[in-house]
Amino acid sequence: MQYHLNGFKPGNYQVPDAVRKPYPTPLIEDLPSDVDVLIVGTGPAGLTMARQMAEFADIRTCIVDMAAGPLLFGRADGISCRTIEIMEAFNSSEMVVKETYQLKQNTFWEPDPSNPSHIRRKEKIADARAGLSEFTHGIVNQARLHELLTTGMENSVANLRPHYSREFIDLEIDESLSQDMGAHPITATFKRTDSAGEGKIETVKARFIVGCDGGRSGVRKSLGITLEGDSANKAWGVMDILLNTDFPDIRVKSFIQSKDHGAVMTIPREGGYLIRFYVEMDSIKKDKRATDIKVTEQDLIAKAQQIFHPYTLDVKEVAWWSIYSVGQRLADRFDNRPSDCTDKVIPRAFVAGDACHTHSPKGGWGLNTSLPDTFNLGWKMAAVLQGRSHPKLLATYSTERRKVANQLINADRELSKLVATRPTADDASEQARIDTAEIEAFMKRQSGFVAGTSIEYFPSYICTGQDHQHLATGFKIGQRFHSVEATRLCDGRSQHLGHLVKADGRWRLFIFAGNEDPIDQSSAFYQCVDFLAHAPASPTVKYTAKGADADACIDTYAVFQRQDLSMPDLHNFLWPAKGKYGLRDYEKVFHTPPENDLYDLRGIDRKQGCIVVVRPDQHVANIVPVKAHQELAAFFDNFMIAQS
Repeated sequence: MQYHLNGFKPGNYQVPDAVRKPYPTPLIEDLPSDVDVLIVGTGPAGLTMARQMAEFADIRTCIVDMAAGPLLFGRADGISCRTIEIMEAFNSSEMVVKETYQLKQNTFWEPDPSNPSHIRRKEKIADARAGLSEFTHGIVNQARLHELLTTGMENSVANLRPHYSREFIDLEIDESLSQDMGAHPITATFKRTDSAGEGKIETVKARFIVGCDGGRSGVRKSLGITLEGDSANKAWGVMDILLNTDFPDIRVKSFIQSKDHGAVMTIPREGGYLIRFYVEMDSIKKDKRATDIKVTEQDLIAKAQQIFHPYTLDVKEVAWWSIYSVGQRLADRFDNRPSDCTDKVIPRAFVAGDACHTHSPKGGWGLNTSLPDTFNLGWKMAAVLQGRSHPKLLATYSTERRKVANQLINADRELSKLVATRPTADDASEQARIDTAEIEAFMKRQSGFVAGTSIEYFPSYICTGQDHQHLATGFKIGQRFHSVEATRLCDGRSQHLGHLVKADGRWRLFIFAGNEDPIDQSSAFYQCVDFLAHAPASPTVKYTAKGADADACIDTYAVFQRQDLSMPDLHNFLWPAKGKYGLRDYEKVFHTPPENDLYDLRGIDRKQGCIVVVRPDQHVANIVPVKAHQELAAFFDNFMIAQS
């Protein structure tokens, strides 16, 4: 798709440039007096949390922001493979894929040895993230991603909409009520900032609060959570521009290093014409901020023109620009509990996204770490609020996501040093130039982390079964379920198995059959399915509410190595009767495509088969043998609450 030919216009890219309009300022409505979940901030973390909560009609959610309306100009616009996988869980990946610029190549430029005042291309290579997911790393206006999440909220059973023009003032937690799951121990105070209600104070009582309100988070400060890490000493300018140039790689992500004027990183934007420039600026003194640097967008353009010599940059429009500093900081806690407490203490307040980790934007990690933060927290909070899981489950959010944030900080610190070529404030004598080969090596080494596909949670009671990892080596326990295509038995349609894991709070069981006859009632496969269908200890029996569909809590799928099977010959549990009419669900049984065998692709034991347990956030939670009925039951018994 192409857009922005005659100037940058925010809004819905499905509307032609000529008539596209910015998102309208929403109407102001009073805040509710009490809710189950209060979310502060409408960035990627806040909207993802709200989008997840909107799936549940029985959970009352409120999301608040101090802005007057939706975001218009994107800040963090890189969309990783993993983020698109998450958007698929919200049934929104198709639009993201359609509208994004897909990153396929990288180029590296450096001073020409024969004429050092000029730059030359050193190398053009394929993007290192290719093949890590069925999706491709891409670039799209962050505001557009926000719109997809917001539209999903509005169209959900909860009909959820953000409340804008509210400045967060303070929050209090009544500690005498904090361990009572039926109580509303949170009291949050807001001030209206719109002209009609300016200065009006509103209070909301909540069972839980999630602070997604950015690097200067008021929620984090109210909780006494501190950010720890390095202060910034390097400033960069960032701008989205429409330009004419004879630089041959303007539509390819490029790292450009000059001899005397610093470095630039360029990233093509969606629509075919817009380009993002990251321009290296001067060092910052320790007592200064990036905002203290007095520059304009014309200064950024002039600097970039020097770096690009001998190529010309004729900038026609600057859609957006800013100055930022490189600093890496990490919150000491991600919830309100003391650092040394056990998971028996129920957390009632959380921080996510930039509120608990800050870093430079060059790696494209901000949005792509913030959004998975609340994708991790959302399903856990829903399960606890609905009485399906023990409250201790909430403590795993901080454990799992703080590990990822720490990895992010370390990777960003390394990348920031690699792309900063000018002398630092602490060592004015430093003149060494970073070899672009080091940047290339870094990107290859960190490809899985940058893509989000190699994020792996620590072993725990919701990431266990490592003793059986050999049964499916391609489904790494703790990492996201690496989708693979299978063929649906009922109609021959090709289906990505990972796309079956929607953000609806349900767990998934993927039973990969061994080489036995699955129709034989004495086979391990049939016995496993019969256990799931009827045994009192079965998690699909024990944790499904009376009268609900068989897959209402735990959704089970079967994959076979053979295709000469008929649905009526299989156990009824694999094509269950559902809904008020008892209609059969024929879409739970698959076989491996003979031309692209998924057993080989994911290292699945052909003789024994296995069960892969997938969490509601698409991460692999456990792998057990098909015969291990009690082991499977014990896994869910660790944290789930019986519903019968």
